Amino acid sequence: MAENRDRRDLLRDAAIEVLARQGGRGLTHRAVDHEAGLPEGTAKNYFASRDALLQGAAERCVERYWADLRLMEAAKIEGRRHLVALLRELLDRALTANRSRVLAYIELHAEAARRPRVQETMAELTRADLALHLEAHRAAGLPATRRSAAMVTMCVNSALTYLLAQPPETLKAYGLDDLDAFLTDLIDTVYPPAG
Repeated sequence: MAENRDRRDLLRDAAIEVLARQGGRGLTHRAVDHEAGLPEGTAKNYFASRDALLQGAAERCVERYWADLRLMEAAKIEGRRHLVALLRELLDRALTANRSRVLAYIELHAEAARRPRVQETMAELTRADLALHLEAHRAAGLPATRRSAAMVTMCVNSALTYLLAQPPETLKAYGLDDLDAFLTDLIDTVYPPAG
């Protein structure tokens, strides 16, 4: 049974890599088998349809994303500077170690517009992301509301999409060439410092 779970996870991880490199159109059972280094037909045995494969990738994406969200949950945040440092760490990880997963996540959001089950899986993660941002902002001593936390969360997620997809001149135009300054300005705009 554990072997089946391990193979299923291997296939779901391979699907994430395929989505990251080839996009939604490139996600096929054959491509996933090749990425996983498994015999042709293996992915089809675990995921009978392309929709099932997409759903499996979405669920795995959510599982892997939880580790980063837990960083925010576990962090001891003492003020806005610590919050900015934590957000910077999350962005840095998303752009390096978690790059494939984040690219797949973006692809899955596009698929969610057409597939209600994938949409619900991604919405679960989005709700958790907002809840943890709200908790982190409050832990930093900021007058956080769901709305203010949502503004920061949306800006950070949009920035991440730009950082992954836009050329340097566009990043500079949006202030994303200096992430520390961008994040500090974001927090200070949403939560103006006293005085």
